[in-house]
Amino acid sequence: MRKTLPSAEAQRGFMLITLTTVLASFAMSGQQAVVTNFFENELRLAGPQFGYITAIREIPGFLIIFLTALFYRLSLPRLTTLALTTLAIGYALFSIATDFATVTPWVILSSMGYHTWLQTQHALAMSVTTENKSGAILGHVTALGNLGGLLAMIIMAVGFYLNLMTFTSAFWLTGLASLAAGIMIFSFPSLRNGVPHEVTTKREPIVIHKDYRFYYMLNLLDGGRQQIFFSFGLWVLAHKFNLDVTRLTMILIGVSLVNTLIGRRVGKLIDRFGERPMLAAANVLYVVALTGYAFSDNIWVLVACYTVYSVIFPISWVGANTYLRKIASHQDIAPSIAMGLTMQHVAAVIVPLATGYILNFYGYQIPFMIASAFAIITMISTRFINPATQKSQSRLAEDAAAA
Repeated sequence: MRKTLPSAEAQRGFMLITLTTVLASFAMSGQQAVVTNFFENELRLAGPQFGYITAIREIPGFLIIFLTALFYRLSLPRLTTLALTTLAIGYALFSIATDFATVTPWVILSSMGYHTWLQTQHALAMSVTTENKSGAILGHVTALGNLGGLLAMIIMAVGFYLNLMTFTSAFWLTGLASLAAGIMIFSFPSLRNGVPHEVTTKREPIVIHKDYRFYYMLNLLDGGRQQIFFSFGLWVLAHKFNLDVTRLTMILIGVSLVNTLIGRRVGKLIDRFGERPMLAAANVLYVVALTGYAFSDNIWVLVACYTVYSVIFPISWVGANTYLRKIASHQDIAPSIAMGLTMQHVAAVIVPLATGYILNFYGYQIPFMIASAFAIITMISTRFINPATQKSQSRLAEDAAAA
């Protein structure tokens, strides 16, 4: 890994972003492990309400471009610290919720922190190396981050199985982990292509440009697909097959373990073969997994489909962002990722509401068929991306100045 890190500061930055990702993944995976059963068993939310709460959770993602613009004078490490602190407060306050109305503020607050972290995490990670090694770095950071998630899920599974933990203690533990992550990233160095450069805290507040239209397209389509799956994937297992916290967490542990083992290789494959074939292959597998969810009543088939989908999910996020890295100028990367997240959530706000309504009358199979249709459209759309010929004018100017 040292070969991909050009300087001592890049090595320090890699260590900080990795440790931060481990802690943040611990918090997010711990929350994911228990929140479905918390909604189902403690708050007694009905199936459509899972869609509604997802739509509410994704509203900050839709507004992320404006939240980022509001804090554009903050450096990325400071913005990340603010995001993870906000996430920590939101997660901890889940512990005082008693119904749909009282959980909603904390869903929104934690979502603000979560979606801001999604924007800044990859921008910071990619800054420690050159663009042709970005996939390897993102894969490496993601794989190590999965170790934090794996630890969190083991703790949740054992804790609930032995009655050593409650939902309250779980939410406070995830909040503390997120707070620690925010403290860790505060001293991240200012880097460009892995080399220290003069600190510039001011960034462009909003970037939306036709040169990045295919990046926006990928995010828009991915938003519709992924929100259906993550809204209802675990809910089907908990509601239809009555899986409790321990059994759901064991599934998530298996997924996390596989991701940890292959995560680094995924990033290297993107660097080696390029974004277009890897994104196309991922969407073929999405279609298989989502169709299996829609038409199978076998618990083991559904668990296999959930695992396949979750394991290949990082390809979409990593591939889209390494594509952006190759076509965008340095100052456009972070705000463009924010715009990409906003595009994701144009679909992510609308789709869970619509599919939650459909689920109320026609069952969960229809939403998963809709998600499969999104994957098919995305698979076709990947034919239009070509980072070698789609560099933005600002990136061409930046390359010319560097030369």
